[in-house]
Amino acid sequence: MAPGVDEQTFRALTEPYRAELRTHCYRMLGSMYDAEDALQETLLAAWRGLAEFQQRSSVRTWLYRIATNRCLNVRRSALRRPVAPLPFDAPEPTRHGEVSWLQPCPDALLDPQQVLTARASVELAFITLLQQLPPRQAAVLVLRDVLEFSAAEVADLLGLTPVAVKAALQRARERLSRHGGGHPEPEPEPGSPGERGLSERFARAFAAADVDAVVELLTDEAWLTMPPWPHEYHGRAAIGEFLRGIPAFRDRAEIRLQSVRANAHPAFGCYSRRADGSFRATGLLVTTYGPDGISALAHFPPAENFPRFGLPLALPPGGATLS
Repeated sequence: MAPGVDEQTFRALTEPYRAELRTHCYRMLGSMYDAEDALQETLLAAWRGLAEFQQRSSVRTWLYRIATNRCLNVRRSALRRPVAPLPFDAPEPTRHGEVSWLQPCPDALLDPQQVLTARASVELAFITLLQQLPPRQAAVLVLRDVLEFSAAEVADLLGLTPVAVKAALQRARERLSRHGGGHPEPEPEPGSPGERGLSERFARAFAAADVDAVVELLTDEAWLTMPPWPHEYHGRAAIGEFLRGIPAFRDRAEIRLQSVRANAHPAFGCYSRRADGSFRATGLLVTTYGPDGISALAHFPPAENFPRFGLPLALPPGGATLS
Protein backbone atom coordinates (compact mmCIF):
# COMPACT_ATOMS: atom_id res chain seq x y z
CA MET A 1 0.00 0.00 0.00
CA ALA A 2 1.08 3.59 -0.54
CA PRO A 3 1.25 5.45 2.81
CA GLY A 4 -0.47 8.82 2.78
CA VAL A 5 -2.01 8.37 -0.68
CA ASP A 6 -5.77 8.02 -0.83
CA GLU A 7 -7.70 6.30 -3.60
CA GLN A 8 -9.03 9.54 -5.05
CA THR A 9 -5.52 10.97 -5.42
CA PHE A 10 -4.23 7.79 -7.00
CA ARG A 11 -7.15 7.65 -9.43
CA ALA A 12 -6.60 11.29 -10.45
CA LEU A 13 -2.94 10.46 -11.08
CA THR A 14 -3.51 7.33 -13.18
CA GLU A 15 -6.95 7.68 -14.77
CA PRO A 16 -5.74 9.85 -17.69
CA TYR A 17 -3.58 6.93 -18.83
CA ARG A 18 -6.00 4.05 -18.33
CA ALA A 19 -7.29 3.87 -21.93
CA GLU A 20 -3.86 4.03 -23.53
CA LEU A 21 -2.45 1.49 -21.06
CA ARG A 22 -5.31 -0.89 -21.86
CA THR A 23 -4.61 -0.42 -25.57
CA HIS A 24 -0.91 -1.08 -24.96
CA CYS A 25 -1.64 -4.29 -23.03
CA TYR A 26 -4.04 -5.41 -25.76
CA ARG A 27 -1.44 -4.84 -28.48
CA MET A 28 1.13 -6.81 -26.54
CA LEU A 29 -1.16 -9.73 -25.60
CA GLY A 30 -3.82 -9.93 -28.34
CA SER A 31 -6.45 -11.08 -25.84
CA MET A 32 -8.86 -8.74 -24.10
CA TYR A 33 -9.04 -11.10 -21.11
CA ASP A 34 -5.27 -10.98 -20.69
CA ALA A 35 -5.11 -7.24 -21.40
CA GLU A 36 -7.67 -6.39 -18.72
CA ASP A 37 -5.84 -8.59 -16.20
CA ALA A 38 -2.52 -6.97 -17.09
CA LEU A 39 -4.03 -3.50 -16.73
CA GLN A 40 -5.39 -4.29 -13.27
CA GLU A 41 -2.07 -5.79 -12.21
CA THR A 42 -0.31 -2.67 -13.50
CA LEU A 43 -2.52 -0.34 -11.48
CA LEU A 44 -2.18 -2.49 -8.38
CA ALA A 45 1.61 -2.51 -8.71
CA ALA A 46 1.57 1.26 -9.25
CA TRP A 47 -0.53 1.75 -6.13
CA ARG A 48 1.83 -0.36 -4.07
CA GLY A 49 4.91 1.33 -5.50
CA LEU A 50 3.70 4.90 -5.43
CA ALA A 51 5.55 5.75 -2.23
CA GLU A 52 8.85 4.79 -3.89
CA PHE A 53 8.09 6.68 -7.11
CA GLN A 54 10.67 9.47 -7.07
CA GLN A 55 9.43 11.19 -10.25
CA ARG A 56 12.72 10.41 -11.96
CA SER A 57 10.48 9.88 -14.99
CA SER A 58 7.00 11.04 -15.86
CA VAL A 59 3.98 9.22 -14.43
CA ARG A 60 3.17 8.02 -17.95
CA THR A 61 6.63 6.53 -18.49
CA TRP A 62 6.55 4.92 -15.04
CA LEU A 63 3.19 3.29 -15.76
CA TYR A 64 4.36 2.06 -19.17
CA ARG A 65 7.41 0.48 -17.52
CA ILE A 66 5.14 -1.48 -15.18
CA ALA A 67 2.61 -2.41 -17.87
CA THR A 68 5.19 -3.51 -20.43
CA ASN A 69 7.01 -5.75 -18.00
CA ARG A 70 3.71 -7.26 -16.82
CA CYS A 71 2.87 -8.05 -20.45
CA LEU A 72 6.29 -9.55 -21.10
CA ASN A 73 5.85 -11.82 -18.09
CA VAL A 74 2.45 -12.95 -19.39
CA ARG A 75 3.83 -13.67 -22.85
CA ARG A 76 6.75 -15.66 -21.52
CA SER A 77 4.62 -17.81 -19.23
CA ALA A 78 1.27 -17.95 -21.06
CA LEU A 79 -0.56 -21.26 -21.13
CA ARG A 80 -3.15 -20.98 -23.88
CA ARG A 81 -6.49 -22.77 -23.60
CA PRO A 82 -7.06 -25.78 -25.86
CA VAL A 83 -9.27 -25.10 -28.87
CA ALA A 84 -12.42 -27.17 -29.38
CA PRO A 85 -13.05 -28.61 -32.86
CA LEU A 86 -14.81 -26.41 -35.40
CA PRO A 87 -18.55 -27.04 -34.86
CA PHE A 88 -19.28 -27.72 -38.55
CA ASP A 89 -17.54 -29.25 -41.53
CA ALA A 90 -15.37 -26.75 -43.38
CA PRO A 91 -13.31 -26.95 -46.56
CA GLU A 92 -9.57 -27.40 -46.30
CA PRO A 93 -8.09 -24.05 -45.23
CA THR A 94 -5.40 -22.18 -47.12
CA ARG A 95 -3.27 -22.29 -43.98
CA HIS A 96 -3.55 -22.80 -40.24
CA GLY A 97 -3.11 -19.71 -38.10
CA GLU A 98 -1.06 -19.70 -34.91
CA VAL A 99 -2.71 -16.96 -32.82
CA SER A 100 -5.71 -18.82 -31.43
CA TRP A 101 -6.06 -16.44 -28.45
CA LEU A 102 -6.75 -13.35 -30.59
CA GLN A 103 -9.84 -11.37 -29.55
CA PRO A 104 -11.41 -8.20 -30.96
CA CYS A 105 -11.48 -4.98 -28.95
CA PRO A 106 -14.46 -2.58 -28.92
CA ASP A 107 -13.53 0.88 -30.14
CA ALA A 108 -14.98 2.24 -26.88
CA LEU A 109 -12.16 0.52 -24.94
CA LEU A 110 -9.33 1.70 -27.18
CA ASP A 111 -7.44 4.91 -26.65
CA PRO A 112 -9.37 7.33 -28.91
CA GLN A 113 -6.32 9.41 -29.77
CA GLN A 114 -4.45 6.35 -31.03
CA VAL A 115 -7.47 5.25 -33.08
CA LEU A 116 -7.28 8.62 -34.85
CA THR A 117 -3.52 8.95 -35.23
CA ALA A 118 -2.29 5.34 -35.33
CA ARG A 119 -5.26 3.39 -36.67
CA ALA A 120 -3.18 0.65 -38.28
CA SER A 121 -1.63 -0.15 -34.89
CA VAL A 122 -4.97 -1.30 -33.45
CA GLU A 123 -6.09 -3.33 -36.47
CA LEU A 124 -6.38 -7.08 -36.08
CA ALA A 125 -3.70 -7.79 -38.68
CA PHE A 126 -1.11 -5.77 -36.78
CA ILE A 127 -2.13 -7.22 -33.42
CA THR A 128 -1.76 -10.70 -34.90
CA LEU A 129 1.70 -9.97 -36.26
CA LEU A 130 2.82 -8.65 -32.86
CA GLN A 131 1.87 -11.98 -31.28
CA GLN A 132 4.23 -13.75 -33.68
CA LEU A 133 7.23 -11.65 -32.70
CA PRO A 134 9.47 -12.61 -29.79
CA PRO A 135 8.18 -10.77 -26.70
CA ARG A 136 11.05 -8.30 -26.36
CA GLN A 137 10.96 -7.44 -30.08
CA ALA A 138 7.23 -6.81 -29.88
CA ALA A 139 7.70 -4.52 -26.89
CA VAL A 140 10.48 -2.52 -28.54
CA LEU A 141 8.51 -2.16 -31.78
CA VAL A 142 5.40 -0.89 -30.01
CA LEU A 143 7.27 1.47 -27.70
CA ARG A 144 9.44 2.94 -30.46
CA ASP A 145 7.29 2.92 -33.60
CA VAL A 146 3.77 3.24 -32.18
CA LEU A 147 4.18 5.16 -28.94
CA GLU A 148 7.30 7.02 -30.09
CA PHE A 149 9.37 6.66 -26.94
CA SER A 150 13.02 7.47 -27.56
CA ALA A 151 15.60 4.70 -27.79
CA ALA A 152 17.04 5.82 -24.45
CA GLU A 153 13.61 5.73 -22.81
CA VAL A 154 12.91 2.24 -24.17
CA ALA A 155 16.29 1.02 -22.95
CA ASP A 156 15.45 2.32 -19.48
CA LEU A 157 11.92 0.88 -19.56
CA LEU A 158 13.10 -2.60 -20.49
CA GLY A 159 16.46 -2.69 -18.73
CA LEU A 160 18.37 -2.95 -22.02
CA THR A 161 21.26 -1.11 -23.60
CA PRO A 162 20.50 1.33 -26.44
CA VAL A 163 22.43 -0.99 -28.76
CA ALA A 164 20.15 -3.90 -27.81
CA VAL A 165 17.07 -1.74 -28.40
CA LYS A 166 18.31 -0.77 -31.84
CA ALA A 167 19.02 -4.39 -32.77
CA ALA A 168 15.64 -5.63 -31.50
CA LEU A 169 13.83 -2.88 -33.38
CA GLN A 170 15.63 -3.68 -36.62
CA ARG A 171 14.79 -7.38 -36.36
CA ALA A 172 11.16 -6.64 -35.50
CA ARG A 173 10.77 -4.28 -38.46
CA GLU A 174 12.31 -6.85 -40.79
CA ARG A 175 9.95 -9.58 -39.62
CA LEU A 176 6.98 -7.26 -39.84
CA SER A 177 7.92 -6.26 -43.38
CA ARG A 178 8.29 -9.91 -44.47
CA HIS A 179 4.75 -10.57 -43.26
CA GLY A 180 3.29 -7.59 -45.07
CA GLY A 181 2.84 -5.39 -42.02
CA GLY A 182 5.30 -2.65 -42.81
CA HIS A 183 3.27 -0.40 -45.11
CA PRO A 184 -0.51 -0.65 -44.63
CA GLU A 185 -2.60 0.21 -47.67
CA PRO A 186 -4.76 3.34 -47.54
CA GLU A 187 -8.35 2.72 -46.54
CA PRO A 188 -11.54 4.73 -45.97
CA GLU A 189 -11.47 6.94 -42.90
CA PRO A 190 -13.56 5.80 -39.91
CA GLY A 191 -17.16 6.96 -40.33
CA SER A 192 -16.51 8.33 -43.83
CA PRO A 193 -19.12 7.96 -46.60
CA GLY A 194 -16.84 5.42 -48.29
CA GLU A 195 -16.62 3.26 -45.18
CA ARG A 196 -20.36 3.54 -44.46
CA GLY A 197 -21.29 2.68 -48.02
CA LEU A 198 -19.09 -0.40 -48.17
CA SER A 199 -20.25 -1.50 -44.72
CA GLU A 200 -23.91 -1.20 -45.66
CA ARG A 201 -23.44 -3.13 -48.90
CA PHE A 202 -21.62 -5.89 -47.07
CA ALA A 203 -24.26 -6.09 -44.35
CA ARG A 204 -27.10 -6.36 -46.88
CA ALA A 205 -25.30 -9.10 -48.81
CA PHE A 206 -24.38 -11.06 -45.70
CA ALA A 207 -27.85 -10.82 -44.16
CA ALA A 208 -29.30 -12.10 -47.44
CA ALA A 209 -26.79 -15.01 -47.44
CA ASP A 210 -25.78 -13.84 -50.91
CA VAL A 211 -22.31 -15.34 -51.19
CA ASP A 212 -21.68 -13.95 -54.67
CA ALA A 213 -22.49 -10.43 -53.50
CA VAL A 214 -20.26 -10.79 -50.43
CA VAL A 215 -17.37 -12.11 -52.52
CA GLU A 216 -17.76 -9.27 -55.00
CA LEU A 217 -16.96 -6.81 -52.21
CA LEU A 218 -13.69 -8.57 -51.30
CA THR A 219 -10.26 -7.71 -52.62
CA ASP A 220 -8.40 -10.38 -54.59
CA GLU A 221 -6.00 -10.88 -51.66
CA ALA A 222 -8.62 -10.91 -48.89
CA TRP A 223 -8.25 -13.24 -45.90
CA LEU A 224 -10.92 -14.81 -43.71
CA THR A 225 -9.81 -15.90 -40.24
CA MET A 226 -11.75 -17.31 -37.33
CA PRO A 227 -9.92 -17.40 -33.97
CA PRO A 228 -9.78 -19.47 -31.83
CA TRP A 229 -9.99 -21.94 -34.71
CA PRO A 230 -6.87 -21.98 -36.90
CA HIS A 231 -8.68 -22.14 -40.26
CA GLU A 232 -7.68 -19.30 -42.60
CA TYR A 233 -8.91 -18.79 -46.17
CA HIS A 234 -7.16 -16.65 -48.78
CA GLY A 235 -8.78 -15.06 -51.81
CA ARG A 236 -12.29 -14.74 -53.14
CA ALA A 237 -12.71 -18.34 -54.29
CA ALA A 238 -11.60 -19.91 -51.01
CA ILE A 239 -13.68 -17.52 -48.91
CA GLY A 240 -16.72 -18.08 -51.12
CA GLU A 241 -16.38 -21.85 -50.76
CA PHE A 242 -16.16 -21.50 -46.99
CA LEU A 243 -19.20 -19.21 -46.76
CA ARG A 244 -21.37 -21.57 -48.78
CA GLY A 245 -20.75 -24.26 -46.19
CA ILE A 246 -21.53 -22.38 -42.98
CA PRO A 247 -24.83 -23.51 -41.43
CA ALA A 248 -26.69 -20.20 -41.64
CA PHE A 249 -25.92 -19.78 -45.34
CA ARG A 250 -26.28 -23.45 -46.23
CA ASP A 251 -29.66 -23.78 -44.51
CA ARG A 252 -30.90 -20.40 -45.77
CA ALA A 253 -31.73 -19.35 -42.22
CA GLU A 254 -32.96 -15.81 -41.68
CA ILE A 255 -30.05 -13.65 -40.52
CA ARG A 256 -30.01 -10.47 -38.48
CA LEU A 257 -27.03 -8.21 -37.83
CA GLN A 258 -26.29 -5.62 -35.16
CA SER A 259 -23.67 -3.01 -36.01
CA VAL A 260 -20.78 -2.29 -33.64
CA ARG A 261 -17.17 -1.15 -34.06
CA ALA A 262 -14.06 -3.16 -33.28
CA ASN A 263 -10.38 -2.39 -33.80
CA ALA A 264 -11.28 0.89 -35.54
CA HIS A 265 -13.47 -0.86 -38.15
CA PRO A 266 -17.11 -1.78 -38.69
CA ALA A 267 -18.14 -5.06 -37.09
CA PHE A 268 -21.36 -7.02 -36.82
CA GLY A 269 -22.99 -9.22 -34.25
CA CYS A 270 -24.53 -12.03 -36.33
CA TYR A 271 -27.71 -13.92 -35.41
CA SER A 272 -29.66 -16.69 -37.14
CA ARG A 273 -33.33 -17.54 -36.72
CA ARG A 274 -34.34 -20.51 -34.56
CA ALA A 275 -37.46 -22.66 -34.86
CA ASP A 276 -39.29 -20.62 -32.19
CA GLY A 277 -38.74 -17.41 -34.19
CA SER A 278 -36.06 -15.96 -31.93
CA PHE A 279 -32.51 -15.35 -33.10
CA ARG A 280 -29.39 -16.91 -31.56
CA ALA A 281 -25.94 -15.36 -31.73
CA THR A 282 -23.62 -17.09 -34.17
CA GLY A 283 -20.55 -14.88 -34.11
CA LEU A 284 -18.93 -11.47 -34.22
CA LEU A 285 -17.66 -10.50 -37.66
CA VAL A 286 -14.98 -7.80 -37.89
CA THR A 287 -14.22 -6.26 -41.28
CA THR A 288 -11.04 -4.56 -42.49
CA TYR A 289 -11.10 -2.32 -45.55
CA GLY A 290 -8.48 -1.63 -48.18
CA PRO A 291 -8.59 0.90 -51.02
CA ASP A 292 -10.40 -1.56 -53.33
CA GLY A 293 -12.78 -3.33 -50.97
CA ILE A 294 -12.82 -5.58 -47.94
CA SER A 295 -9.35 -6.95 -47.32
CA ALA A 296 -10.08 -9.11 -44.27
CA LEU A 297 -12.94 -10.78 -42.42
CA ALA A 298 -12.41 -12.10 -38.90
CA HIS A 299 -15.05 -14.22 -37.19
CA PHE A 300 -15.11 -14.67 -33.40
CA PRO A 301 -17.38 -16.86 -31.23
CA PRO A 302 -20.19 -14.97 -29.48
CA ALA A 303 -20.14 -16.23 -25.90
CA GLU A 304 -16.81 -14.68 -24.92
CA ASN A 305 -17.06 -11.57 -27.10
CA PHE A 306 -20.67 -10.33 -27.25
CA PRO A 307 -20.89 -9.16 -23.59
CA ARG A 308 -17.87 -6.91 -24.07
CA PHE A 309 -19.62 -5.23 -27.01
CA GLY A 310 -22.94 -4.89 -25.19
CA LEU A 311 -24.57 -7.39 -27.54
CA PRO A 312 -27.19 -9.88 -26.31
CA LEU A 313 -26.75 -13.57 -27.04
CA ALA A 314 -30.32 -13.80 -28.34
CA LEU A 315 -32.81 -11.47 -30.04
CA PRO A 316 -36.61 -11.66 -29.95
CA PRO A 317 -38.63 -12.45 -33.09
CA GLY A 318 -39.19 -9.63 -35.54
CA GLY A 319 -37.14 -6.49 -35.89
CA ALA A 320 -35.04 -5.10 -38.70
CA THR A 321 -32.45 -7.18 -40.55
CA LEU A 322 -29.74 -4.66 -39.66
CA SER A 323 -29.65 -2.49 -36.55
